[in-house]
Amino acid sequence: MATQAAIGHGSKFQIGDGGSPEVFTEVAEVTGITPPAFSRDVPDATHMASPDKWREFIPGLRDAGETTVTMNFIPGGPGQDAIIAAFTRDTQTNYKISYPNSEHWDFAAYCVGFAPEAPLDGKMTATARFKLSGKPTYVTA
Repeated sequence: MATQAAIGHGSKFQIGDGGSPEVFTEVAEVTGITPPAFSRDVPDATHMASPDKWREFIPGLRDAGETTVTMNFIPGGPGQDAIIAAFTRDTQTNYKISYPNSEHWDFAAYCVGFAPEAPLDGKMTATARFKLSGKPTYVTA
């Protein structure tokens, strides 16, 4: 069977404006996107009569994790100022990660980090981190 692998070229990271209807702005010159990485707590439910002295666990709360976006840093660039503004607010912002096949993630998150770099002899870059809050939605094409 032939591979169905694809490169990420054409993927987009967008930030919502909070309006109704909400308008999303594409962040300029994104070079990498790490989508949500799910995890789940598994509390220990072991008790004095657990069978054969084996630990027992129960499913706990789910966590949608973080999303990281790397980009060429363009001061004042489309979407990049919106990320900086989102970092300064104490409210969630809506985001969208779109893939070349039109499938996408929609999620609410807090911007928890923005780190631009301006090296002497290299391109300026920036990394932004977002902590998801609540359940993200994956939309299929």
